[in-house]
Amino acid sequence: MDDQRQEEYIVEMRHITKRFPGVVANDDVSISIRKGEIFALLGENGAGKSTLMSMLFGMYEPDEGEIIIRGKPERVGSPSMATRLNIGMVHQHFKLVSNYTVAENIILGVEPKKRALGLLPQVDIAQARRRVSELSRKYGLEVDPDQLIEDANVSTQQRVEILKMLYREAEILIFDEPTAVLTPQEIQFLLQIIRELQKGGKTIILITHKLEEIKQVADRCAVLCRGRLVDVLEVAEASTKAMANLMVGREVSFQREKPAPDFGAEVLRVERLCVNNSDGFPVVKDVSFAIRAGEIFAIAGVSGNGQTELADAVAGVLRPAGGRVWLNGRDITAASVRAHALAGISYIPEDRQSCGLILDFDLAENLALKRYYQPPFCKQGVLDHQQFVAYGERLIEEYDIRSGQGGRTVVRSMSGGNQQKAIVAREIDLGSPLMIFVQPTRGLDIGAIENIQNQIIAERGKGRAVLLISLELDEIMSLADTIGVIYNGQLQSIAPADSLTALQVGEFMMGVKSDEEK
Repeated sequence: MDDQRQEEYIVEMRHITKRFPGVVANDDVSISIRKGEIFALLGENGAGKSTLMSMLFGMYEPDEGEIIIRGKPERVGSPSMATRLNIGMVHQHFKLVSNYTVAENIILGVEPKKRALGLLPQVDIAQARRRVSELSRKYGLEVDPDQLIEDANVSTQQRVEILKMLYREAEILIFDEPTAVLTPQEIQFLLQIIRELQKGGKTIILITHKLEEIKQVADRCAVLCRGRLVDVLEVAEASTKAMANLMVGREVSFQREKPAPDFGAEVLRVERLCVNNSDGFPVVKDVSFAIRAGEIFAIAGVSGNGQTELADAVAGVLRPAGGRVWLNGRDITAASVRAHALAGISYIPEDRQSCGLILDFDLAENLALKRYYQPPFCKQGVLDHQQFVAYGERLIEEYDIRSGQGGRTVVRSMSGGNQQKAIVAREIDLGSPLMIFVQPTRGLDIGAIENIQNQIIAERGKGRAVLLISLELDEIMSLADTIGVIYNGQLQSIAPADSLTALQVGEFMMGVKSDEEK
């Protein structure tokens, strides 16, 4: 019987417990993974999914329990030990050297060597390039071996991470939230790659909280909730609703209750706005719209059509090349970022790590970033850290931000979803007349998505004007009062949400003109 089980399971993690200061990340978790299957780990942000797999990859060691690989107990003390056991991992935030090429990143640490003049060892970069090209063709992961990582888009960088694993001949491939930073089109491409890897005999472990992706590719699914294993399900037999309820530990609603709108006075007016990117290329072209108090104005569009630059310009992060922005009748086009915030703009940016947080500050400091220079946080030029702590603890409680050491937790150590919750908490608590949400639920689990979407609707009910930019068409259709569709930097259509179908919005997103313009 033991021999049969050893043959069936390529990975067993038995009674794994891992503690960090103030939190039990994994509490007596046992999972068994069959060779050649796609095994999903499902759970809320901070449920312990990444921690569990980080132990399998040798980044942490369990405080209790054992890890068995191919029937043999192993002490996976480092990532290099995991590599020797043919285990690879693609992390949520990529581990790449930006000024190295694709090929140099893939071979880093395991460089093929040759001897110059028969004596001096040197890296055989030609052989590395050939091997990288072979692997990329074999698995449909097309990359340019000579491209610098800093010039590569997110999707290409992810392919490089996958090729790093394949170059090291990994058989057990761990993907940590692999679709969190991808567009819908890129997500489908990645899921196809994962299926091809499985057909090639690889065992895939997929860390995610996206139920529809699990339904598309996974064979079995383990559900974690607050560090404990809740259940292991056959995906084909489980409904998304059942998985969501297990993950969150309560009944989850997929429908948003939105009262009828009660529009007030105009809050934001954008007229003929033009914005250039860092290369001076126009990415927002002659865009005009207005948002009233109590209105959710959503901008739909495929990624890269100027919506992020539009939001940055309205928030004051980018200086427009032309046009005007008015807030409550005041021209703020040329005002500083702080002046925009003081005028009454809250901003949840697309890139939470680069633009939304200071990762090496603690949580309480990040929550006070928009207020630290005002009373009660600052008195006569002196910061009052007790006020930071008290304010932080209130927001942590109100917005369910999970952190091991409360307000003293260094933000870099928090899960991506809880980092996002921190930004949303900080910006909503400002109570600004205009709230800009860019991809507010990207990378969040179903419970957190439900919570944040309900908060957006609640802010609308308080008379806030909301500018929502999202790549999720379902999110736009369920939240918006008015929808503007952007294509190639121009607004194709502006219409009441209840007058549009998802199909029509999708057509506008692909560049189809409205009926009046045909």
